[in-house]
Amino acid sequence: MSFSSLQSPSSSTSHPLAPYGWDDAWADEFAPHEPEGLLPGRVIRVDRGQCDVVTADGIVRADTAFVTPNDPMRVVCTGDWVAVEPAGNPRYVRTYLPRRTAFVRSTSSNRSEGQILAANVDHAIVAVSLAVELDLGRIERFLALAWESGAQPVVVLTKADLVPDAATLGHLVEDVETTAPGVPVLPVSSLDGAGLEVLVAVVSGGTSVLLGQSGAGKSTLANALLGEDVMDVQATRDADGKGRHTTTTRNLLALPGGGALIDTPGLRGVGLWDAESGVGQVFSEIEDLAARCRFHDCAHESEPGCAVLSAIEDGVLPERRLDSYRKLIRENQRIVAKTDARLRAEIKRDWKRKGAQGKAAMEAKRGRWA
Repeated sequence: MSFSSLQSPSSSTSHPLAPYGWDDAWADEFAPHEPEGLLPGRVIRVDRGQCDVVTADGIVRADTAFVTPNDPMRVVCTGDWVAVEPAGNPRYVRTYLPRRTAFVRSTSSNRSEGQILAANVDHAIVAVSLAVELDLGRIERFLALAWESGAQPVVVLTKADLVPDAATLGHLVEDVETTAPGVPVLPVSSLDGAGLEVLVAVVSGGTSVLLGQSGAGKSTLANALLGEDVMDVQATRDADGKGRHTTTTRNLLALPGGGALIDTPGLRGVGLWDAESGVGQVFSEIEDLAARCRFHDCAHESEPGCAVLSAIEDGVLPERRLDSYRKLIRENQRIVAKTDARLRAEIKRDWKRKGAQGKAAMEAKRGRWA
C-alpha cells in the first residue's frame, strides 16, 4: 500500500479548530447545539472526571459529569468533539458528537467491559522497537484492534538506527509485512531522522494515535513529529528493551506540519474487545483460504479438503499465523460471550460436539485394539 493513499485532503484552515481536525461535517454535527449557546471543542486530555478542551477561544477546563454514564464506552475520551458550556464555574461538557472511529480494548478487570482509548482517529500508528526481538503476535493483536476501530493502521519500526545492516533491516520489514497484510510498514529512526519524512506526510492527513508497549519509543517519536521535546523520555532497560510509562495520560497535540497526534501510555495488556472483523482483516489470507475449504464450518484441524492446512503443508502459510489466528478468535469469542447469551450457547454446543467427536474417536481406537 502506498503511503500517499493514507493522506486525505486538508480541510479549510479558516476555522480556529481546523488544526485539530474541524471540518464541514463536524460543523453539521454540531449545528443542533448552537441555539443552546454551546461551544464546539475537541478534548485534548482527560483525567479524573475533568478534561481539557481546545475551543476557538483557547483551551478550557471542563467537568464531564453530565456525560459520564455507567457505560464505560460512553465516557468522554481524548479525541472526542464536544459541546461545552461557554462559561461557568465549574464549566461542563454537555455532550460529545457521534464518533467516526473509536479505539477500544477490554479492561483488565474481570468485568465484561470495554475501555475506549481514543476517538475520531484516522491513523493508528503501532510503534514497535527494533531494539528487541520482534513479537509478531503482539503486532497482530494491536492491528486487530486498530482495524476494528475504523482507523488505518501503520506499523512504525522505531530505533532503526540500531540495525545498521540494510539487508537485515529489509528482512525485518518483510517479516512484519507478512504479519500485517495491507498495512504500510515504515522503519524510522528518531536519532538520525531516517523515515520521518514519509511518516510526517502520513500523519498530516488527519488524527493519528500512537500505540505500543512501554519502551517502544513512542514519546521520542512524538517529539520528532512535533519538532520539539514536548513529551518526557526515559531510558529503556538494555536487558529486555522495556521502559516505564513515560506518558501517563492520553494527550492530543496539533502537529506543525498539519494533522493531530494522540500519544498514549505504554500498553502492557492489549485485550480484544468484540474485534471479530479486525481479526479477520489481520488474517485476511487465512479467511480467503478458509472460503475454499470443502466444509463451510471447517475448523482447520484435521478435516479433509481443508485449504488452510494444505497451505501450511505447501509452505505458503506459516503455522505460526494459524496458531495466532486461532488464539485471537478464541479470545474474542470469550469476550463477546460474556455479554451475548446466544453466542455462549453456540460455544457450549460446539464444545459438546467436539467432545462427542473425541469420545467417538477413542472408542473407535479401542475397538481396533480389542
